[in-house]
Amino acid sequence: MWRKLVALMRFDGFGPGVKTNPLKARPTPRVTPLAEAPFAPNPGNLRMFRYLPRGLKAGSPLVVVLHGCGQTAAGYDLGAGWCQLADSLGFAVLAPEQKAVNNPNTCFNWFNPEDITRGQGEAASIAAMIQTLIETHRLDGGRVFITGLSAGGAMASVMLANYPERFAGGAIIAGLPFGAAANVRDALESMRSAPMKTPQQWGDAVRAASDYSGPWPRISIWHGAADLIVNINNAQASVAQWADVQELSLGAAKQEMVDGAVRLRWDSRLEVYTLQTLGHGTPINSADVGQPGPFIIDAGISSTRRIAEFWGLVPAAASKPAPKSESRPAPARMPPSPQPVLPHLEEVLFEASASVQTQSPAKMAEGLIRRALKAAGLLR
Repeated sequence: MWRKLVALMRFDGFGPGVKTNPLKARPTPRVTPLAEAPFAPNPGNLRMFRYLPRGLKAGSPLVVVLHGCGQTAAGYDLGAGWCQLADSLGFAVLAPEQKAVNNPNTCFNWFNPEDITRGQGEAASIAAMIQTLIETHRLDGGRVFITGLSAGGAMASVMLANYPERFAGGAIIAGLPFGAAANVRDALESMRSAPMKTPQQWGDAVRAASDYSGPWPRISIWHGAADLIVNINNAQASVAQWADVQELSLGAAKQEMVDGAVRLRWDSRLEVYTLQTLGHGTPINSADVGQPGPFIIDAGISSTRRIAEFWGLVPAAASKPAPKSESRPAPARMPPSPQPVLPHLEEVLFEASASVQTQSPAKMAEGLIRRALKAAGLLR
């Protein structure tokens, strides 16, 4: 069973959708500033890497970054560019790293009950790292954020569900919702297609993970419609999960086109970006931050910066102006009886991607969203 999981999530050079030009000189690779540091307790047997920009002030925010399968903390940071962004925006970076002794493909064990329960295993180790950095470097405990790719994205879901009081925001990139799997077999099936649950069932999984009753973290979700490793309906399930937890109407989303990506947003509490031709990986704009690499895809949009903006880490004056786009509520109705949310969105997106070249961005965005909501029974 492990061999099947490794085969599906193996680290094989470049993620689907990466475009390279052999005639173009490669830029000199940056060197990650991450450094390993001790912490305790460590029931999940993980490694802790951290970066504090020179002159970082007390009370600064903290961003937790979780790598994907086959990656290292340093490798993922070089690609996504979080430490690079930290230098300009002034926040600390924590990058937990998995060990091969825990998982042969260095995936975070987002599907093992002993690692995804509050106070246990890997989840408890990551929580201990966060507490260590906050106390040691006097960081702002009210401005802690977490993001991750693939298995790291699924583990970010685990942390957001189990320790919601700790996080002001989270971002799930090509990941899975909390409660999608409880063993390796479930994990494989969930990667192929998310379990069919109602929004309330997905939300119940989060509510049952802790006794938290305060305001929930704001959530950003990113997924490629051409992802052949983690099916895009996992993004739909994550949207359903957090919309239900935050008591948001799925039909109340506003739609817009951002740097070629379709974005649905529910004010400042929840958003989802869909990139029609993106495979499995983190989308970056290497002209901004980060550099292409394994499962780091130069897609012309910086998920790193966009996520930081959504979390409020980018000062308003420093934010780059968003491309002009038409934003409007998506008129929708909720289904009369509980049913899985957006069950056919991946088909809609795949079909729509074939006609990307023949439509204007605004018209394509409107058509995508309307057809997706119709497929889900949310729009007449």
